[in-house]
Amino acid sequence: MKLSVGSRGSKLAVTQSLAIVDALKRSHPGLDVEMKIIRTKGDVILDKPLNEIGDKGLFVREIEEALLRNEIDLAIHSLKDMPADEPPGLTMAATPRRAAPGDVCITFRGAKALADLARGARIATGSLRRESQLLSLRPDIETVGIRGNVETRIEKAREAGYDGLILAAAGLERLGIAYEGFGFSLAEMLPAPAQGILGLETRAGDERVLSLLRA
Repeated sequence: MKLSVGSRGSKLAVTQSLAIVDALKRSHPGLDVEMKIIRTKGDVILDKPLNEIGDKGLFVREIEEALLRNEIDLAIHSLKDMPADEPPGLTMAATPRRAAPGDVCITFRGAKALADLARGARIATGSLRRESQLLSLRPDIETVGIRGNVETRIEKAREAGYDGLILAAAGLERLGIAYEGFGFSLAEMLPAPAQGILGLETRAGDERVLSLLRA
């Protein structure tokens, strides 16, 4: 049996997708899986903060369109990127076990806690949610915008001389990236809805794929 899987092309997206593919192959020996990389609007527009692009589904729409055109059988998303309303004809078939839901701050000058950051420290984030909550905790801190995949943001922040960078714990965990810094409690920084969860989406009524995903 063949299965065509659609994913974004970042290292994190591919790593997450390959983990699902491996799990499917373990459950269904002999399954032939093809991975298709699909660029989304969020991958193309990198010169604006996400909240200024003003569009829902920045990282999912093109993948969902490929599903609807029968170009792929299964889409693997980060569930937090998905709009609440699902397109007609598609269904969220499975959500594997959640990874760590919270956010962490990678630091470049030895800070091990939020209180260790100096007044005026520059902290990078591409998220208005993270920026707002950080400034409510430490209004003396300066936030700076940053875009790109996980590894790119870490390198950009280090090269720019920033004091820290806020990222999702789940992405760092899945990529196996070791870092210095600290995590935020859920009371300090509420994560995005569904952060740390993968969403496996397919066509509604596609029993062939749905039966594979039940494992």
